[in-house]
Amino acid sequence: DKFYFPQPKSKISASRKLSLKMLLLQRACEDLEKERQEREEEKARYLGEKLPPLQLSGLSLDELQKLCKQLHEKIDIVDEERYDCEHKVNKHNKDIHELKLKVQDLGGKFKKPALRKVRVSADEMMRALLGSKHKGSMDLRANLKSVKKEDVKQDKVLTSEVGDWRKNVEAMSGMEGRKKMFDTGGGAQ
Repeated sequence: DKFYFPQPKSKISASRKLSLKMLLLQRACEDLEKERQEREEEKARYLGEKLPPLQLSGLSLDELQKLCKQLHEKIDIVDEERYDCEHKVNKHNKDIHELKLKVQDLGGKFKKPALRKVRVSADEMMRALLGSKHKGSMDLRANLKSVKKEDVKQDKVLTSEVGDWRKNVEAMSGMEGRKKMFDTGGGAQ
């Protein structure tokens, strides 16, 4: 029923494929390096805008105190912005997680977590199922039938008396056996 078609052979030789892979990897490394440099330049530009160089020389004590207060105010503003950004990120992460759960529920494909083997006694299980309604202990061993050693010995004696079935068959065969069955049966009635 199934037809297998042969794969078309590649028109590119193995050495050509290898050289193309090497060129692609080299190009990717160059692009990564370029991105890293752009990020560093962007960071330097941003810090240059937000944090102009300080001119401390020739300032009086009052001017230095004013400058320190201004820097503290800027630090407070930046901390507030950082806190707000962290809060937004956490909120978005929670939203993403909830949406993923909804998608799993709608898709009907929910991975069951791996269950651990737990040893639980019968009392603990009943307490967990019934809660406060469970009273008394459920000792399953107490409900077992106790067997005395004398009873076991008597059972062995009875089985040894019956013993060999061939003897019983020979004894009950023929007219004598039927007469014994008739006598025991008739005497009982």
